[in-house]
Amino acid sequence: MTRQQDDLPGAIATVTAIADGRMTAEDALRQRLERIDASEADVQAWVAVDRDGGLAAARAVDAGHGGALAGLPVGVKDIFAVRGLPWRCGSAIWADRVAQSDAGVVALARAAGAVILGKTETTEFAGYTPTRTRNPHDLSRTPGGSSSGSAAAVACGMVPLAFGTQTSGSIIRPASYCGVVGYKPSFDLLETGGVAPLSRSMDTVGVFARSVPDAAFAVSVLAGIDLEGDAGAQSLLPVYRSAAWAQANPALSTAWEAFETALGSRFAEQVFPTETEAQLVAGFDLHARIMATEAAQALAFEHAKAPELLSDALRRQLDEGRAQSPDRRAEDRRALHVLRRQFDTHVPRDAVWLTPSATGPAPAFEDGTGAPAFNRLWSLLGLPCCSVPLLATEDGLPIGVQVVGALGNDRGVLSTAHRLMTEFGTA
Repeated sequence: MTRQQDDLPGAIATVTAIADGRMTAEDALRQRLERIDASEADVQAWVAVDRDGGLAAARAVDAGHGGALAGLPVGVKDIFAVRGLPWRCGSAIWADRVAQSDAGVVALARAAGAVILGKTETTEFAGYTPTRTRNPHDLSRTPGGSSSGSAAAVACGMVPLAFGTQTSGSIIRPASYCGVVGYKPSFDLLETGGVAPLSRSMDTVGVFARSVPDAAFAVSVLAGIDLEGDAGAQSLLPVYRSAAWAQANPALSTAWEAFETALGSRFAEQVFPTETEAQLVAGFDLHARIMATEAAQALAFEHAKAPELLSDALRRQLDEGRAQSPDRRAEDRRALHVLRRQFDTHVPRDAVWLTPSATGPAPAFEDGTGAPAFNRLWSLLGLPCCSVPLLATEDGLPIGVQVVGALGNDRGVLSTAHRLMTEFGTA
């Protein structure tokens, strides 16, 4: 099975067609419901599809309820609260919970006229334990996690836009595996209120879309900041393989080396100061410890309420976090702040660089959601990242190229990602 999205309009095209009267919001929604009906039995991307609520919202748009996102069907990862819909967070502990209000970013989307179509599958509490969702390119493979359902839903055209979150690699990696655009903004750019927390120092709300302009458009509306750039030429494109390169599988190595060659005279090696590079190497373990410590705090109620309903892997992670000594916790917090200051001091504010989005193509479903090796550092630092589907294995499985930038340089990241898609991609 492959992506079935190319015959349906993306986010900007959908909103524009509705605004111009070339399509009604109800027709736009029904197109997506038809795609869900055709693909959901195989892909299993949804926790709940709100057909009645979606149609009511679409009809309200057609009756004159406007806004920058008017009529845009949106999927929402099931760690976000969406009033009247399940809020299970991928866990049996919350199997019967229904949200009574909207997460802040969901409320903002509604206010801008978006049509909330339903809740997409997430891994357990946005961690590493898989959910049931399959990769639309190959049903025997994982879509990645934790934003599994959102990435898969966009990949097969069920929605033109979907919300995800990233704490480790939960937007960039699924985007790479599913062959879509995934944008993780700078830390704290989008509101996280009403989103179930995992690690407060790193949890970031982002989006999946068909194109970089679609992602930039949606986040610009929700953040109230203009992030939409251009696709002009760029003289140099620095590449940073990082210490994670040791985990690259042969398919990635082959595709990446060909990509570096294709960059030609624009290829440059991204070099960080020696002290910063040493801290980046240590950052892989630092990320894992901070994530475990903060997850143990965020999920303290669930751990106390029903530890037997947590997966073995999550229980081990929470136990690891709870076991961190006071000295270790204090030192890790200090190391995080030092590393972030290093980047603020030594990395230019307009810097961008390229690195793989994942260690290779999507693994087999039974092997888990894949390794976040190429994502941990940037989540730790809170940097903006955008994965664009530029590479592929010999048998056609997608692999993303990740554009990363200095904190706050979201526009530069998106502009570079759009340029790469224009030159090397299909959008």
